Amino acid sequence: MIIAKDVNKNYMQGGKRICAVESADITLGKGERVYIYGPSGAGKSTLLHILGGLSRPDQGEIKFRGGKNIYEMSDQKRSRLRNKHFGFIFQFYYLMPELTVLENVMLPALIEASLPAKRIKDRGEQLLKTVRMDKRSDHKPRQLSGGEIQRAAIARALINSPDVLFCDEPTGNLDSEMRQEIYGLIKEISCKNGMSVIVVSHHALVEDFFHNEYFMKDGRIERVGVGVRASVARKREPVEVVR
Repeated sequence: MIIAKDVNKNYMQGGKRICAVESADITLGKGERVYIYGPSGAGKSTLLHILGGLSRPDQGEIKFRGGKNIYEMSDQKRSRLRNKHFGFIFQFYYLMPELTVLENVMLPALIEASLPAKRIKDRGEQLLKTVRMDKRSDHKPRQLSGGEIQRAAIARALINSPDVLFCDEPTGNLDSEMRQEIYGLIKEISCKNGMSVIVVSHHALVEDFFHNEYFMKDGRIERVGVGVRASVARKREPVEVVR
């Protein structure tokens, strides 16, 4: 689904060059779930935003479905690609406070405008049922708990049936029990729809969720696999765990 080669991204801060991502290579297959972890400031979110077409790299290429580098597309075409094929879940949700839960979920599909409003509404209601939020569809975000808001954000991310779901600290504001529930929900939808998933986080690894695991530090990314290899790598490069 996604092949990234030799991705680099630098920033200038106080006259000093900061290397956020250095020579990153990563491949994501159809239906594959990938976990990228590491300490704060490692470059995880920057890399995720580059992979998702949100932030242009200084060097390197990102190909989707074997096509051309997405950063060779016009801004308009890349925006259309994101809305149609990619879904995003962020730590701080970004629901529109003036809209109801259902209206928030429908919004990306209304922007895409490829389906009649009635079908979009029906799909939004079905997704809210899937994430167990159908009883809260008429509520505003301020009336919801953190877990409820995140489930609504998941439904919104899925409204256009994305091929790839990008998650940036998707459970950072939730307790451990709710964290397991959210990841379980994402895995269920991934398995059912063949949706690929990339998660970046500095929380502890969620068992039985990811196919591949990467460690990132100081802008450099290393595939450490899963199971024994991942355990050994974590002992070598301990990850910062938020409690």
